[in-house]
Amino acid sequence: MAVLKYEEIAESLRTRIAAGEFAPGETIPSGRDLAEQWDVSRATAIKAVDVLRNDGVVVAKQGTGFVVTETPVARPAGARRAGSARILGGMPFLRIGTPDWAEPPTRVANALGLAPGVQALRRVRVLQLPDGSPNSCVEAWFPPEIGEAAPRLSDTAPISEGTTRYVRRQTGRFPVEGVDVTTVRLATAVEAERLGVAEGNAVAVLLHTAHDQEGRPLVCEEGVTPASLFEQVDTYAM
Repeated sequence: MAVLKYEEIAESLRTRIAAGEFAPGETIPSGRDLAEQWDVSRATAIKAVDVLRNDGVVVAKQGTGFVVTETPVARPAGARRAGSARILGGMPFLRIGTPDWAEPPTRVANALGLAPGVQALRRVRVLQLPDGSPNSCVEAWFPPEIGEAAPRLSDTAPISEGTTRYVRRQTGRFPVEGVDVTTVRLATAVEAERLGVAEGNAVAVLLHTAHDQEGRPLVCEEGVTPASLFEQVDTYAM
């Protein structure tokens, strides 16, 4: 499938941001400058910037233009339906610890199709409410072939283009199906500490698994939210 010009411009900007050419807080080229650089209409250039804005990579700053996001934004686990932008429902987050290789819990290993004893790459983040308090904690587990092919997943620095696009660029694999399973249980000691609640408090757990174009698992995320903060709303035709 041919890549549209605005998509090509957006991907180029993502790559430059990811490489550090434009640091957090710095201004990216204006629509007029991009139009001249790429020999396209200004409308096409603005559409490219809109893609980055919708993905939470850049934000508008009055009197300046668009600047690279200073606070990384991510969505809670799950709810990755086609057509939904990363910034929709997104929250500021803190990366917890350093990404590491570990044996995932049985439920995650089963979702990833891993045999007992096989390690996966783990990344942990805590999403924050506007006042800075924790909303949910998410452990993202990547199977070995993804973790090895995408080395930046092992870095603590946020991936400004988003892990989905980075993994696609590194492996050619991308999500086409998501499976979300929501359950309720009691918080573990580690989860309670991350969420600022008492151990044993009720939590909602959303296990999200993304599968690629060949049905192979790309990532499994386990999002844990205190019962008092969890709400799921579905709208459907009847």
